[in-house]
Amino acid sequence: MRVSILYTGGTIGMVDTERGLAPGADLEGWLHRLVAGSELEDGVTITSFERLIDSSNATPDDWQAIIDELWRRREEADAFVVLHGTDTMAYTSAALAFALTGFDKPVVVTGSQYPLGVVGSDAAPNVTGALRAAMAGRRFGVAIFFGHELLRGARVTKTSTWAFQGFDSPSVPELARTGAPWQWSRYDVPTGCGWTDPAPYRRQDVPVLDLAPGITADRLAAALHPLPRAVVLRAFGVGNIPSDEPGLVDVITSTVESGVPVVVTSQCHQADVQLGHYEAGYALARAGAVGSGDMVLEAVYAKLNFLLSQDLDADEVSHWMGTNIAGELS
Repeated sequence: MRVSILYTGGTIGMVDTERGLAPGADLEGWLHRLVAGSELEDGVTITSFERLIDSSNATPDDWQAIIDELWRRREEADAFVVLHGTDTMAYTSAALAFALTGFDKPVVVTGSQYPLGVVGSDAAPNVTGALRAAMAGRRFGVAIFFGHELLRGARVTKTSTWAFQGFDSPSVPELARTGAPWQWSRYDVPTGCGWTDPAPYRRQDVPVLDLAPGITADRLAAALHPLPRAVVLRAFGVGNIPSDEPGLVDVITSTVESGVPVVVTSQCHQADVQLGHYEAGYALARAGAVGSGDMVLEAVYAKLNFLLSQDLDADEVSHWMGTNIAGELS
């Protein structure tokens, strides 16, 4: 098999500088040594992006640059690996999942918690695991390989800044776990309806706002002025808000009535948002807000950016937020 690696930046290829970690490692030489003498030696190519970034600086423009490069190289390889920083890797994998439902070749995103030059780094096992997953001959679309697990690309959230198993898919099992042999999940997650010929990602004004005990209507209103294109509201539990707080529900209602989709997620690591399950959440449903089901925050944010980039109106965005496009939603 032919596997094409796209190197976008991230800790994996960084070196120590007087201003902290920055890109600079000989990643291509390291990769050549890593696969030398194996069945991968003649089948792996690597392309480094001209602008290597810390993923904290990634934007939807960078998501689209990766997507464009994957399409440009689609006929050159049977599978693809994207090397990426860990901070926003889950956002990128979700964004790729929505945009690449018609790509029909596996794309595995990976990186590392330590640079490749550090003794004991997780760079080598993550890259070789991603290569092996990409070459497995299975149709899983976009995935993340990290810490000995292959996870569905639109179901992933970062859980640790230091653990080698730094990502999790809290609502569904992993696709596979390494071993001799690998253990592949038999849990069937609907792949979604897909999206034909999606428009490119564009930057969208989508704030993510956390509620906290004691938040006032004035503070929430100030955060929503001027009105954004959409808003993600991270509520309590299954989608509850302090509904007794004077004026708070009115702010949300007026936001929705102004044509701004309000999508409600949970602050819980593992959740299934059900607006109206409690009285404190019913006010949100009555106001016209949309629950995010069991989507992780990264998928919710990427999906909103994806839908808004398709130039949909507020009602259409709300409809599609509740529709499984890329396996992001049960």
